[in-house]
Amino acid sequence: MNLEFYKYQGTGNDFVMIDNRDHKVSKNNTKLIQRLCDRRFGIGGDGLILLEKPDIADDDFKMVYFNADGNPSSMCGNGGRCLVAFANFLGIVQQTARFTAIDGPHEATINNDIVSLKMQNVTNIKLQEEFSYLDTGSPHHVLFVNNIASEDVKTNGAEIRYSEMYKGNNGTNVNFVQQMDDELLKVRTYERGVEDETFSCGTGVTAVAIAAYETGRIKSREVQIETPGGSLKVSFVKTARGFENIWLIGPAVQVFKGNIVC
Repeated sequence: MNLEFYKYQGTGNDFVMIDNRDHKVSKNNTKLIQRLCDRRFGIGGDGLILLEKPDIADDDFKMVYFNADGNPSSMCGNGGRCLVAFANFLGIVQQTARFTAIDGPHEATINNDIVSLKMQNVTNIKLQEEFSYLDTGSPHHVLFVNNIASEDVKTNGAEIRYSEMYKGNNGTNVNFVQQMDDELLKVRTYERGVEDETFSCGTGVTAVAIAAYETGRIKSREVQIETPGGSLKVSFVKTARGFENIWLIGPAVQVFKGNIVC
């Protein structure tokens, strides 16, 4: 099979994108997905995203996301933003988009290369003395540190990801955070499924912004977050029910397109 693909990145979080409205790629072909995401023997990416026809009447498309290990994954925020940019490139959407992912419905806006994605509401946050835990479409362990540059994210992240605490939850993503000032946070993330540090994680920075606000570290409801791959913004509204109207905002860029024989 000769497969056309596109490569997108959002603050260094990179994805193989395929227009799968004709279902040419089987969602059960784990080995193919692994190969396409392999950085030495394939295209290379933190994950693979299929754009498919919507199941919901008012949607523009459906998002189907796989981690680089070939397994279906929970929601990917940067991947969702990149998929909106891809749908815009294909002419499916213009300035706004509606789609459904594994965690439910999403809406988005597009302004040049900046894609703003509305995330799911967050109603449950586990606050501990040393960390916070919450689900922003994917599960996230949030840990504040004094010197983020010196953190061994891969080793320490894997230790937490595979710890007994998260064994019954298929593990967790792990975010190491340093507060720079009242409105700026620096984040490095270990992602499950990639099993390594990634340049950025959309659901991760969303979790970090909410955790920082909930623990009183920041007062602003619009937070700037620096990742190794670039800058993202998270805005939200705090209500009696939790956090609502949560938006993940940042660039989503097409890197290249090509064909691969598989």
